[in-house]
Amino acid sequence: MNRFFFLGSCCESFNEDAVRIGFMKVLVVGCGNIGSVAASDLAASTSSLDIVVADKDPIRAKAVAEKLGKANVSWSQIDARNHADLINRLKEFNVVLGFLPGNLGYRLTEACIEAKKDLVDVSFMGENPLALHEMAVKAGVTIVPDCGLAPGISNMLVGHAISALDKVQSVHVMVGGLPETPVPPLGYVITWSPESLIDEYMRKARIIAGGRLVEVEALTGMETVDFSNLGKLEAFYTDGLRTLLHTVKGVEDMWEKTLRYPGHADKIMVLKSLGFFEDKPINVQGISVSPQMVTVKLLSSKLAQPEIRDIVALRVVVSGVKKNKPVRYTYELLDFYDKSNGVTAMARTTAYPASLVAQLMLKKIELEKGVVPPEKLGMNKNIFSILLDGLKKHGIEIKETID
Repeated sequence: MNRFFFLGSCCESFNEDAVRIGFMKVLVVGCGNIGSVAASDLAASTSSLDIVVADKDPIRAKAVAEKLGKANVSWSQIDARNHADLINRLKEFNVVLGFLPGNLGYRLTEACIEAKKDLVDVSFMGENPLALHEMAVKAGVTIVPDCGLAPGISNMLVGHAISALDKVQSVHVMVGGLPETPVPPLGYVITWSPESLIDEYMRKARIIAGGRLVEVEALTGMETVDFSNLGKLEAFYTDGLRTLLHTVKGVEDMWEKTLRYPGHADKIMVLKSLGFFEDKPINVQGISVSPQMVTVKLLSSKLAQPEIRDIVALRVVVSGVKKNKPVRYTYELLDFYDKSNGVTAMARTTAYPASLVAQLMLKKIELEKGVVPPEKLGMNKNIFSILLDGLKKHGIEIKETID
């Protein structure tokens, strides 16, 4: 049997008439490309929310609030590195959304638990957020980490598939943010945090091979794949499985690979081998300089080209057994730059999942207490349907094929 259809029908919606949000305060921490889009989506969802956009850079926070131009959106300066001040500032809010670099994500999570505030976070933190589960349960809060694209939507799809299987055998995730056409010199443009991008290329990838957890170097495991309407792309290992490594049991083979235009990985390997991504400072004419921070500045200035429209491609394949028969679920998402609103595909597919989950919290739709990774949301049919319906209303559609 081979059938496919677009996911998105649901039993509830995010219409304000269906479930009205009372007057509540929301804090959006991090005013970059993703955080600002999430704040805009929240502001558009209901006028009864008081939304504060915050950043360590007050100029950026103010600019985002003014650009949104909503009466219920204000701004504030918050430095997530100041733990005591952060906890004190969190106390006045009902729900927090985190869009910080990976090195600050865990700090924000700890602070939200201590302040007893629900959190939806997209930071690609190096630490395992599940380590804070018991603390979150005790505090009576819900923490949804990795709630973006991948991890995020990818995890929800994996959770949805494995909940329909009697036994899961393999999980394969391929994902990439790409310019509409390859752009020299890397065939790539920056649409998200350059710090997080470098971290993705530097961090060893954890995968499951032969039923065992192993580590492999990022940018290895190269293969060429055909993706709908995009032609041939290259795919290589990156450390994107995250909580799936702990929540998916009994799987024999599981990995995530990043999609890029052919030739990208070789060029990144040259930069990596020459030390451009190293964090340890070096001495340059008596000045201590971090090569990574220099590279971040260069990538931001040379590869941030907002005039070039981007594409997001995601493919999730989950294989297993159902009623003693082999079954394979394949999901594909292809999203494009939003010309009418000037929003990148990467921002759309990362910010909207976080915004939609925050709206679940604000509307008091019951979620588990503790650290609840996105795959757990995918395992809940009702919540999964609500989230897919919300994505569909934003024009983000996911095709499911069952073999």
